[in-house]
Amino acid sequence: MIDPGPSDLEIRPMTRDDLAIAIDWAAGEGWNPGLRDVDGFYAADAGGFWMGWKGDAPVAAISAVRYGERFGFLGLYIVTPEERGKGYGLRVWNSGMAALAGRTVGLDGVVAQQANYRKSGFEFAHRNVRYEGKGGGGATDDPGIVLAESVPFDALCAFDRPFFPDRRTEFLRNWIRQPGCRALALREDGALSGYGVMRPCRSGWKIGPLFSESPEGAERLFLALIAGADEGDPVYLDVPEVNSEAVALAERHGMKVVFETARMYRGDRPALPLERVFGITTFELG
Repeated sequence: MIDPGPSDLEIRPMTRDDLAIAIDWAAGEGWNPGLRDVDGFYAADAGGFWMGWKGDAPVAAISAVRYGERFGFLGLYIVTPEERGKGYGLRVWNSGMAALAGRTVGLDGVVAQQANYRKSGFEFAHRNVRYEGKGGGGATDDPGIVLAESVPFDALCAFDRPFFPDRRTEFLRNWIRQPGCRALALREDGALSGYGVMRPCRSGWKIGPLFSESPEGAERLFLALIAGADEGDPVYLDVPEVNSEAVALAERHGMKVVFETARMYRGDRPALPLERVFGITTFELG
């Protein structure tokens, strides 16, 4: 129990079953989580999730996931609707921040909360835009596209490393192998030049991450990924707006903006190659 201050709220680490409750809350908020997010998130940091309890009832949650030695990411910050306005959100927030003390901390903040995050020392880095489009289109005959699992895992981790502020080995190990997902890589001239994952969600599919050394490679991966969805299925892609080529990719394929967040950091802002980020992994875990 991190926060022992006087309150009728007890804050304690989530079990895997508790995390499933929090992800159900996220679905209720319209965040459309993945069908297997419990396993993927828990693999990232089993000790990185906190829940506030009022008696026997869970009423508040936050994730404070640690990566490597220097970085952490906040997400799943939710209070049940009937318990809002009572200070429970601030209590779990303080617990999450305490768990990440000494690290640079990132989050993806919804518009309504961005001013509050600034008060807590977070600074705006860039806007993220969620695009919705349609899946299908048939299988692509692209000899450079291979299953991500066919790539030596160490090589995939090495490729991923510049795109994220710290190591996330166990998360990636689970993320590319989650049941029902489509995880593909692009090889050019014998070298790995991109990879992407599309996972099934409560509604449709989400692509994330989508990393590529070039816009052309990102397009090849995008087409191969959406071919794995049924024709007309909703497909979502979360794009850093500062990457004009990623925006153009989404718009070229008829995708429309449906949501936005702000990537914000407290501490040193990571120097990430956003010009090669065509799809953010997940708003909840970075």
